[in-house]
Amino acid sequence: MVRFIRHLSVAIFLVLLANCCAQENIAAKVDVLVLGEMHAQHIPGLSLAVCQSGRIVLAKGYGLANVEHQVKVTPETVFQSGSVGKQFTATAVIMLMEEGKISLEDKISQHLKMVPESWADIRVRHLLTHTSGLGDYPSDFDFRRDYTDDELLRCLTANPLASPPGEKWSYSNVGYVTLGILISKVTGKFNGDFLRERIFKPLEMTTARVISEADIVTNRAAGYRLVEGELKNQEWISPTMNTTADGSLYLTVFDIAKWDAALYTEKLIKRSSLDQMWTPVKLNDGKTNPYGFGWFVVEVRGHRLVHHDGAWQGFECGIQRYVDDKLTVIAFDNLAGSNLGKIIRGVAAIYDPELKPMPSKAN
Repeated sequence: MVRFIRHLSVAIFLVLLANCCAQENIAAKVDVLVLGEMHAQHIPGLSLAVCQSGRIVLAKGYGLANVEHQVKVTPETVFQSGSVGKQFTATAVIMLMEEGKISLEDKISQHLKMVPESWADIRVRHLLTHTSGLGDYPSDFDFRRDYTDDELLRCLTANPLASPPGEKWSYSNVGYVTLGILISKVTGKFNGDFLRERIFKPLEMTTARVISEADIVTNRAAGYRLVEGELKNQEWISPTMNTTADGSLYLTVFDIAKWDAALYTEKLIKRSSLDQMWTPVKLNDGKTNPYGFGWFVVEVRGHRLVHHDGAWQGFECGIQRYVDDKLTVIAFDNLAGSNLGKIIRGVAAIYDPELKPMPSKAN
């Protein structure tokens, strides 16, 4: 019996050792991929996390969060979300729907009294799915001006609709800005306060918050852009335009990892509601587009993937959740225009070669 226990202990040790070596081998491959792409793309800094079944299996920082002060990136480094923030806005709307304060079929004029007649047929669902016909910001929009919600809405309603609601899919930051104003009107709270109270605090996303240039934010990264091959600081916009609901958040990979874990549960919203968020939108003609509520919904070699990326003020962000494989890859970097998605997809393929994207077909 003693000999059996001894052999069993040795066997368990060898299995654990093999698993440890395998994880170290995977981490080394990830390092090679990330550092190689950072060098090729001239990315100053990058933060990465990989989660399996809602648990972090890798979290690491690479390069510099601040080039001027030579501050290194860590998993605690705070980056800007860009449009990855849209999934939080969409979740806030779903929470209000579950509470009976909003219906997805509500015309937005029921909640926003000052919208023009041309917006009369736009419903909440249209804003969530980028099928409202609103398009994006007007070409002459002044991002360096501060606006009240009413002033901002008045400015955004000046242009005619690009298409009737529900007819076409067209990515619309304006639609999500409008959702943020709608959330504020319905709840009587600033959109960012609602997110903090109802999502960030319950999930212990301790560093998640709306952007503030004025506040002291520990571990905040600087954003950069390349101008004729030379690294420059991010361009400045007004404080209020950095608080809109189309994606103006500070986040770390640890924050997003907690968010990822919550998506396996019903801690925030019902499973049936989450299924709606991950269902491709149906257009007026019955055709579908691979976007739900704040998430793109696609397949990679038959593996279901929900994902979103974001870009804003010298930052790139991405989250890819391979739902059935229970694998999530999260990354931030601080270079405008980088191909962060290539890095995220590459990391996913290291963990599961079946997730490698199909090669592009030749023309």
